[in-house]
Amino acid sequence: MSRRRDFLRTSAAVTAAAAGAVAGIAGPADAHGDGQPPKDTGHRGRRYVIRGGAVMSMDPDVGDFERADVLIEGKRIVAVRPDIRAADAGVIDARGRIVMPGFIDTHHHLFETAERAFLANGLLRDDGSGSPSAHPNYSEHILEGFARVYRTQDVYINELFAGLSQLDAGVTTVLDVSQVHHSPEHTDAAVQALIDTGRRAAFGYFEGDGRIGARYPEDAHRIRDKWFPSDDQLVTMVMGGELHLGREVYTRAWAIARELGLRIAAHSVGSWGMRPVFDAVARGDGGVEVGPDNLFIHMTGMSDETWQRFRDAGAHVSLAFPIEMTMRHGTPPILKMQELGLEPSLSSDVETTMTADPFTQMRTAMTMQRMIVNQLVLDQGTPVPPDNWPTPAPGTPDLLTVRDVLRYATVNGAKHLGLDGRTGTLTPGKEADIVLLDATALNVAPLNNVPGAVVSLMDRTNVETVIVAGQVRKWRGRLLDADLNRLRRDLEASRDHLFKAMRLPQNLFA
Repeated sequence: MSRRRDFLRTSAAVTAAAAGAVAGIAGPADAHGDGQPPKDTGHRGRRYVIRGGAVMSMDPDVGDFERADVLIEGKRIVAVRPDIRAADAGVIDARGRIVMPGFIDTHHHLFETAERAFLANGLLRDDGSGSPSAHPNYSEHILEGFARVYRTQDVYINELFAGLSQLDAGVTTVLDVSQVHHSPEHTDAAVQALIDTGRRAAFGYFEGDGRIGARYPEDAHRIRDKWFPSDDQLVTMVMGGELHLGREVYTRAWAIARELGLRIAAHSVGSWGMRPVFDAVARGDGGVEVGPDNLFIHMTGMSDETWQRFRDAGAHVSLAFPIEMTMRHGTPPILKMQELGLEPSLSSDVETTMTADPFTQMRTAMTMQRMIVNQLVLDQGTPVPPDNWPTPAPGTPDLLTVRDVLRYATVNGAKHLGLDGRTGTLTPGKEADIVLLDATALNVAPLNNVPGAVVSLMDRTNVETVIVAGQVRKWRGRLLDADLNRLRRDLEASRDHLFKAMRLPQNLFA
């Protein structure tokens, strides 16, 4: 009994010490003055310092710091270095946090949010197998189904909710590929939602269903004049120029884009039957010329000639590793890109089938590429010692590293959207698109390697604070200025309408 009383006393002391330790860990997060972010962040002349974090700038000229400060004035980064002195500046205590650029998604169909997980098993098209992967499928049930029954209010709430969800996950910039431009009103609803989300976005003006009143691609002139009179805005514009729409349509779309000074984005999926038209464009027989203003999405199943000519033309490529692997687009062509000296940006694609958070994109890219290359290396030997662990033969692709996929998710995304002068790195003079990631959390501590922790350990729960153009949009794990309960109810009402219009039963366990 005496020993038991001693044990209980010791346990109580240990518990109290542990509670104190937990309080100590939480301390830096609480050391923000009155518990609120600095006032008027993002406004002209307002200054604040993100102090004491492990800073990963993603800019080789700025470097990385085990402990440093980031000074922000208005919407721009002023300085990145240790021990910044800034009189009268607000302070965000970043001790125990990783401070880095916000993530960038170069291809996301935000309008499909109401159909989240509807195609958890689904393929792009019906392959005739009769399996749960063939029916329902993306072509029949999303593009030719749900997308056609969207009202303007459905477009708005789906785009807004998806944007806030990604902002919560640390994605500060997105290319919205919204294929519901059935009318100018549908288009205006999509743009308004992107603006109301309060994050950086490239509005992708793609096609609709071609109904009477649809004005793609000609409406691009009105959209540019009404919504994008300046290129110095948080939301900018990209032209959808899908080659599978037919030569008359895509040549006009590309011509309008270049007349208006817009970048051009297009899907390129061999399993969808797109390869012949891409080969024609690569040969110079397609009626359009590829250049550095082109962003091609997926590039699965494309010929070596097309790859070579697009590379030589300076075109960019966005890869959606999880979706390409899951929905039978084809193997993500990362090895072909490495062979040609190219690097992709990363994209989430569709939440009908996979989550849109950046950690999933980065980890999938790295593990998929390393799986293929590791097997290539193992196949160069034999399973029998001493040849069971061969040295990679000359010409074997390099294994991707955590630094590589972080670059894909930040620097490359900004470059591919033409925003690298404004975002993608923590560089003085650029706009402050920044995330603070909690490295004291249970799934990360102790912190031993910053890029490794972000890519291999973290998830969206580690995204503590999100800043866009200097303005704090998420604080202490909570989105600011968003009534999420009301918005969720609006999204559920939209979902109910869409399923009813499609005459589909809502079966939570289908």
